Amino acid sequence: MSTALRPAATPVRTAPPGRGPAHPGRYALVVTGLVLALAAAALASLALGSVRVPPGHVLDALTGRAAPSPHRTIVLDVRLPRVLLGIVVGAGLAVVGAVLQALVRNRLADPFLLGISSGASAGAVLVLVLGIGGGVTTTLALPAGAFAGALLALVLVYGLARRGGTMTGARLLLAGVAVSYILSALATLLLVVAGRPEQFQEAMYWSLGGLGSARWDTLALPAAVLALGVAALLTLARPLDLLLTGEEGATVLGLDTARFRAAVFVLASLVTAVMVAASGAVGFVGLMAPHAARLAVGAPHRRLLPVAALGGALALVLADLGARTVAAPQDIPVGVLTALTGGPFLLWLMRRRPEGTPL
Repeated sequence: MSTALRPAATPVRTAPPGRGPAHPGRYALVVTGLVLALAAAALASLALGSVRVPPGHVLDALTGRAAPSPHRTIVLDVRLPRVLLGIVVGAGLAVVGAVLQALVRNRLADPFLLGISSGASAGAVLVLVLGIGGGVTTTLALPAGAFAGALLALVLVYGLARRGGTMTGARLLLAGVAVSYILSALATLLLVVAGRPEQFQEAMYWSLGGLGSARWDTLALPAAVLALGVAALLTLARPLDLLLTGEEGATVLGLDTARFRAAVFVLASLVTAVMVAASGAVGFVGLMAPHAARLAVGAPHRRLLPVAALGGALALVLADLGARTVAAPQDIPVGVLTALTGGPFLLWLMRRRPEGTPL
């Protein structure tokens, strides 16, 4: 990390807003509980669906003791990549949501509400329409287009919301919704002008989100980006904590807030773009998981980010399980279920916090 991004060694005597650090025993208990819950949800997701697989057959397939059979194929080739993609995408969106909430000092922020997911979707649709990458869109061209769209959306929303040097929760939310609608409309217009109505189904996938396209060969890139992104953000936990003390306080303590925000915005857009390229625009995971994590372990990001990642992974695995079982054998887009839970959560959050209230 450059010296411009490294805060001074001066100790901070004022804790960030919100709850303080959790007791080590409580933190370990929360992490252990989330890991066990995630393992249970993953096993349930492998067993349940349009075809029910007995738990014993699931364990035999995972341990390599199962002979070739339809159940073994369903578990290892269809459901396991989908569960792993849900874990990766849920964790990535939750971590990005927690970081964005610190960067803009507003708990309404998340990749979906700020239009980043819609921007990434529009970039992905543009790549699909133009046929960039010669069919290798899932490995390089698609994430690159999604990243460009996500970064463009973030710059637009942040610039519109920070009019006159101030930013409120209502203005941030309205700017995100407006940019999201504009980019979604442009993506639809591209499909119409290009004369490829058969690609509307693919465009609908990006707008609603889903894990149905998960395959073993598409897992490597999002998993690698998640690991590297979380590792990088954990090294920036201290500067993120400083931002919670306020712009002036962070500057006094040696943080170049402008350069730091720009660098982390790019990193957050990259992680979001890769997640959206793999799963489409899944909303509200990045809003709900960080809030639940703060209630459990407090505001310091060194503890918040891992817990938010586990919570986001658990939330998306459970949502995908519901998407496959609620109307089985029909597969509901997972973004529909996350919106049904995230929408009421957002309304509760807006009612609970007056306009303009910071983190």
